[in-house]
Amino acid sequence: MEGERNEKFISRKRSFTFGAYGGVDNFICENEMTKPEPLEHSILDILDSPTSESKPLLSTGNNQKVTELFEIIEKLQGSRLDEQRCAFPPPLRLLKIGGDLPLILPPKLGGYWIDPPLEKFAETSPTSSHYGLQPESYDIMERDSEAKYYQEFFRSRYHHSFTAVDPSLGPLVLSVCLEEEENRLRVILRIKECSMHGVFSVSLFPNIPSAVELAKMLCESVTVPRFDVVSYLKAPDLITAFDEHRVSQNFKFGVLYQREGQLTEEDILYNNEESEEFQEFLSILGETVTLQGFTGFRGGLDVCHGQTGSDAVFTSFHGREIMFHVATKLPFTEGDAQQLQRKRHIGNDIVAVVYQEGNTPFLSDVISSHFLHCFLVVRRVRKGEGEEGGEGVFQVSVTAREDVPPFGPALPDPPIFTHKSLLREFLLTKLINAEISCYKAERFSRLELRTRSSLLEGLQAELSSRSQCMMGDPPVSALFSSEGVRGVTEGSGGFIENFKRAIRVRSYSFDTLGGPRKIGGVPLPQKPKATTEKNGESESYKSPGPSLPASDIQGFTEVKDHSSPQEDT
Repeated sequence: MEGERNEKFISRKRSFTFGAYGGVDNFICENEMTKPEPLEHSILDILDSPTSESKPLLSTGNNQKVTELFEIIEKLQGSRLDEQRCAFPPPLRLLKIGGDLPLILPPKLGGYWIDPPLEKFAETSPTSSHYGLQPESYDIMERDSEAKYYQEFFRSRYHHSFTAVDPSLGPLVLSVCLEEEENRLRVILRIKECSMHGVFSVSLFPNIPSAVELAKMLCESVTVPRFDVVSYLKAPDLITAFDEHRVSQNFKFGVLYQREGQLTEEDILYNNEESEEFQEFLSILGETVTLQGFTGFRGGLDVCHGQTGSDAVFTSFHGREIMFHVATKLPFTEGDAQQLQRKRHIGNDIVAVVYQEGNTPFLSDVISSHFLHCFLVVRRVRKGEGEEGGEGVFQVSVTAREDVPPFGPALPDPPIFTHKSLLREFLLTKLINAEISCYKAERFSRLELRTRSSLLEGLQAELSSRSQCMMGDPPVSALFSSEGVRGVTEGSGGFIENFKRAIRVRSYSFDTLGGPRKIGGVPLPQKPKATTEKNGESESYKSPGPSLPASDIQGFTEVKDHSSPQEDT
């Protein structure tokens, strides 16, 4: 009997009550349910009634129940309420420094660096007498300073090349040249990660070292027992093409127009009118050209059918051609808040210029893009009317993702420019260096390594098969048959065309036409279109020669190869 009584006492009914204070678990003993409780002492009356009107508890047990109730509420609802809280961005009035807003504001989650830093903004004054460096100190970076070594030191001299496949390093291509006038050996070893260059005095060796020994001098990880000699007569052309596949004299950059009060991507891309001030800034960057029939570097813009607007801004700068994707000159789609026709080009650029008309700051991550890694922001802080030359005073700031290393030329202190010619020289140099520096960011360096690995594998296979063909093994017909599968014909420079398709982006207008590319009047076969799915969104790209892993291809609107920002002219 006593056991049944204890069991009855322990047996509890459970109910769940929803109220203004969240869900409340009420555990009530059965023996308490049989005992009526005055309504005025119920828990809901205690919670809902004002403090001045609440009646005192009649027993210690009831007081304990209320305490337990609040403990249960805190345990059940505390973490859920914290998850629902959000931090509101500070009002812009709190971000004012020296009475004005900075050109750039960092994103809430970080991930970007800003130059000059915000704490230096208060020192920026257009009345300062120090206006920075002279154009002579603006040096343009080289993306690959050793890319032309083979062209410069080997092709004009008698030399040999060798190939091998290392178990750990993969394909290897070695070039050796004897410079008799200097009595030294010059060697280049190409592996997947990089190319290694070395110069050795012949007097250091009793006999000229073998290809394996020379390779190990440059890379101790080489384990192959022998190299195969390259006997293909056009091998220098293929090797030069591989070494210089990253060298380009063409660049394309985006240009955004930000008006007063515009803080979102949609507002900035929706601008369709150009003020006189913005047009004046565009004239600093370059000249406005008509796209129809344009013969210079087009940067992916349509020069035949007018699908990307009627005109654009173009310039030549120290032997380089630059095309600007100006947002206001790209096609405008009424009712499209995202303006995908504009974002398709600007979002696929790596660096963009932002011209501010007003004091609204630019947010570093306001343009959602996998490719855009750096922004140069320009604001005219004072008009040039009444001043000598009437050129105005411009302020410049730079922001880039945190994995982009710093690049020159350095901003003057303060970052103020009073002459348009000096501003142009600085901006164009800074834009080129910014893109070259962005390639060292994690996303681009990983894709670049993939592309180089595929191209080197193709080069080694091409040199090896062509050399065997020259020696009569395997038969010529077998070689041509294998080349037919790869879409290569004798004398057409198959490897060159393959890696051109791998590192250069075809213009969007050409892709939409769907016609085969022609080299020397011979149409090349179209590569199959591969489709991948990533994060629930379908992405497609055309395999250009050596295939790149689909997991590394990320984009949002335009079919694009990431190993190079440049597109065929």
